Amino acid sequence: MQGSDVFIGLSSADCVTPAMVLSMAPNPIVFALANPNPEIKYELAMETRSDLIMATGRSDYPNQVNNVLGFPFIFRGALDVRATAINDEMKLAATHALAELARMDVPDSVRRAYGVESMEFGREYIIPKPFDSRVLTFVAPAVARAAMETGVAQIQLDLDEYREALERRLGKSQEVMRMIIHKAQRSPRRVVFPEGTEDKILRAAQILVDEEIARPVLIGPEDRILARAKALHLHIEGQVDIVDPSTNDTFDNYIEEFLRLRHRKGVTHTEAPQLMMNPTRFGAMMVRIGDADAVIAGLTQHYPDTIRPALEVIAKKQGIRKVAGMYMMLTPKGQMCFLADTTVNITPDAEDLAEIAIMSADTVRSFDIEPHIAMLSFSSFGSSRHPLAAKVARATEIVRERRPDLVIEGEVMADAAVSPEMLGDYPFSRLTTAANVLIAPSLEAGNIAYKLLWRLGGCEAIGPILMGFSKPVHVLQRGCEVNDIVHMAALAVVEAQGLNPLPRSGD
Repeated sequence: MQGSDVFIGLSSADCVTPAMVLSMAPNPIVFALANPNPEIKYELAMETRSDLIMATGRSDYPNQVNNVLGFPFIFRGALDVRATAINDEMKLAATHALAELARMDVPDSVRRAYGVESMEFGREYIIPKPFDSRVLTFVAPAVARAAMETGVAQIQLDLDEYREALERRLGKSQEVMRMIIHKAQRSPRRVVFPEGTEDKILRAAQILVDEEIARPVLIGPEDRILARAKALHLHIEGQVDIVDPSTNDTFDNYIEEFLRLRHRKGVTHTEAPQLMMNPTRFGAMMVRIGDADAVIAGLTQHYPDTIRPALEVIAKKQGIRKVAGMYMMLTPKGQMCFLADTTVNITPDAEDLAEIAIMSADTVRSFDIEPHIAMLSFSSFGSSRHPLAAKVARATEIVRERRPDLVIEGEVMADAAVSPEMLGDYPFSRLTTAANVLIAPSLEAGNIAYKLLWRLGGCEAIGPILMGFSKPVHVLQRGCEVNDIVHMAALAVVEAQGLNPLPRSGD
């Protein structure tokens, strides 16, 4: 081992000594892969040299070498192109794909699985983790490409379509969000993030840039943002816009516009500059003026502190009385539904419920999904004579009067709304399949329902999707994951495209 750069062991425990490791060249690589005990204990090797890059076959140490990262997906790619052999080029393609993935940002779900706050490319992370679901979509397409290029494939695949098919195998949520992301990529828009110095926002910005989903606009001091991005090994400089309200040339114009909007609502000339320094309010003003297309905030602050500044600055859509919130819920079984209102209106009346239903239906249609609406209650079609049930029934009638194009039914109990078998007991029902848009009768019902589905039911909750603003405004759940931020940005871009279908000059 003296003077060597790399040691690869597949032998027996404790056969390598500290002296042997010390004799290696600078920055040596030691793959001690004997199981269950490596050729040299991880702790001993790391104590011996600080410049060591070490891997073992064990999951309780960094850099686990595990065939689950390679063999299943090499076979997957080979089988899907009906390869007649698995050659060295295909194995090398898998290796390079893993190396590329190791350099990418690590999802929060993977970090949680391994109980660490930070996981990034470096001495302790040179190999993706077995729990990283992205390994499938990186390795299998790379292997398939190599098989086709070396002539051992019996069929040819469109690799973009193949990658999407693999994502669909991972679950309905991947399929739905990939469709929305594709729509966003057709015409990316400028999405402003008031919490521009937060690590999760920076990591999401990198993905948005790499995937060409949006042009992130980060609010905060430029030196602080770039320093933090560098510490996270991100490469966003020149790829995102950074805006510091305290030094921005548009600040005075924003103050004038804010005073015009709020001077008869208690805001004075003295207060306006201080209020405009609020990053969320500043970001909302950027969207109002047209310097950005959507604003997304709320990662580190309470819901009212995010939505209130936006309501002060961005008008509601014409004819809309109140904004409302909706979640996209994706079940472990691959089912999908939308639940509203979950975040804004505490005690909606019949008019409010009708408006929420119509807004929800239009939003769902913007995702190329046909809405089937159920107005939820504790009663089904008059089974309980109570004013609360009557309110929901009246809301259903209002929707039918205003939007006869929509498939809507109510009032109906939640279990019947999502069960075609139970709906069969009501042959007059206009719902013939399970409802995919569920309108809760009150905020407490909607909020409780989505949180129980999320926490106990294992559903993925994407949202809240705010509806009713004239321009896209969305609120993140406090402490949400990076992928949630990316998904919300994609939804905001799609919404912005609908409001302004044609890109502006220079976009």
